[in-house]
Amino acid sequence: MNWFGVMPAMTTAFDEHLQVDHAFMQRHAQWLLDHGCTGLVMLGSLGEAATLAFEEKVAVLKNMVASANGKAPIVAAISALSTTEAVSLAKAAEDAGCSGLMVLPPYVYRGDWREMKAHLAAVFRATPLSCMLYNNPVAYGTDFLPEHIAELAEAHKNFHSVKESSTDVRRVTAIRALVGDRLKIFVGVDDAIVEGIAAGACGWIAGLVNALPAESVALFHLAYEGKTKEAFELYRWFLPLLRMDTLPKFIQLIKLVQQELGVGNARVRPPRLEITGEELVETKKVIAEAMKHRPKIKEAAFASVAMR
Repeated sequence: MNWFGVMPAMTTAFDEHLQVDHAFMQRHAQWLLDHGCTGLVMLGSLGEAATLAFEEKVAVLKNMVASANGKAPIVAAISALSTTEAVSLAKAAEDAGCSGLMVLPPYVYRGDWREMKAHLAAVFRATPLSCMLYNNPVAYGTDFLPEHIAELAEAHKNFHSVKESSTDVRRVTAIRALVGDRLKIFVGVDDAIVEGIAAGACGWIAGLVNALPAESVALFHLAYEGKTKEAFELYRWFLPLLRMDTLPKFIQLIKLVQQELGVGNARVRPPRLEITGEELVETKKVIAEAMKHRPKIKEAAFASVAMR
């Protein structure tokens, strides 16, 4: 498992009956990998994991492992209400052929550090798979401080990476100050990627990449290679779209961008509903304005991606 580069937090596509559209997801995955994405993260927040049954999650993982066909690792996000269910999902991900796990705190219950440490330890120990910790205090209310992360790194040899989504880029340097290069740090919010790389991050769990992989991969590499002027030119263009990743309706918004660009549809499972009215009009204006000034980056047409 190589924790590096742009790894999409893939959306889960639904058909007109709101059932998982596995055929589309296979095609989408191949298109993302063809644009230089280095892995695929399934069943995360953007993947609407909370609306999927256990069996649906396993089916998604198996399909993505088959779709990648060894080209890139598939990472399973492990989120559940209980530690028992999280452990079961981790084991199912290993059985499905996944290469890594992205481990979340338990849904709903916001425990203290003793409880959260026990939860993470159970998942880390459930398989030998390489693990990433997902820290998102804004969304989940549980904050894994740099000191907590250092303690976990000392205790678990298969803990290799952190997805840092606190929105505070200083966390990247704080973690590195404690653990050095022991952990690979990924930025988990789209509108902090350039700053995060400057602070020492080496990867991006990205959202808008689902619709714009060429631009996302180009932005990452420009920033990582220290091409500051070119990176900020592309970043300025991209930011109105990247900021959609930080809003409460980020799933609806990113899926709408996919639909507007012809690489998916806007369907979401309840309790989420597709955006409508003035909100829809204004969002489409933002997308249209961005597309009017879209930079010239080599883009493989989605329709040309053959089913393999």
